Amino acid sequence: MNQKARIIALCNQKGGVGKSTTAVNLGIGLARQGKRVLLVDVDAQGSLTASLGYQQPDQMETTLATVLNRVILEEPLPKGYGIIHHDEGVDLLPANIELSGLEVTLVTMMSRETVLRQYLKTIQDDYDVILLDCCPSLGMLTINALAAATETVIPVMPHFLSLKGLEQLLRTIAKVKRQINPDLAVAGILITMADMRTNYTKDIIELLRTNYSGKLKVFDSIIPMSVRAAETSAEGQSIYLHDPAGKVSAAYAALTREVCYAE
Repeated sequence: MNQKARIIALCNQKGGVGKSTTAVNLGIGLARQGKRVLLVDVDAQGSLTASLGYQQPDQMETTLATVLNRVILEEPLPKGYGIIHHDEGVDLLPANIELSGLEVTLVTMMSRETVLRQYLKTIQDDYDVILLDCCPSLGMLTINALAAATETVIPVMPHFLSLKGLEQLLRTIAKVKRQINPDLAVAGILITMADMRTNYTKDIIELLRTNYSGKLKVFDSIIPMSVRAAETSAEGQSIYLHDPAGKVSAAYAALTREVCYAE
């Protein structure tokens, strides 16, 4: 009997911190370690979907919104419905703008926080890891992701304002843990888009590690600022193919090992 999948929500209400890039490269990194991985785009902007090569997500007929609407209507879902296989060994459940309309629908529903969890329960035996790329807000879709997750990884840029927003996010995670999902844990804080040439960045990282020492894990792996990482979104491939010998590739490989060891 296979163990149920680890469900990891990549979550931060601040946009532009590298959630989708991390979802792609952590997910493909885990697949390269032999894991069965599903990436779920829980963002109406479809950034994860576009980053895996589907540059026109709004033209896709079957997405996470389609799947969750069927769950809401209690309609049967064929095995693998809406899931796309990517060439680098991961599966993807894409998203597009229709997810915004679904979020409005969820607000008026009974058990509105657990619709995504209901769906993931039907497929989690097929995977070792399911990564949820959350939208940059603390709305109903993010709450659904946290309600479904076994753990969360929090990507944070080493900026002062990012640290201020982190406190609000941690309060939300704690509230979801108390009221909806007692199994939810914070796997760690991931520092992304770090310009290690500046003392400011080094000072913020030191402040982050000092503030959360003994409370939360701050991953040893730091994802450096790099134009190579930004280019992968346009290429529809991971950093492992786009720049296999670069610093970002090495950093995501190290993060993958940290996540694997945390099992």
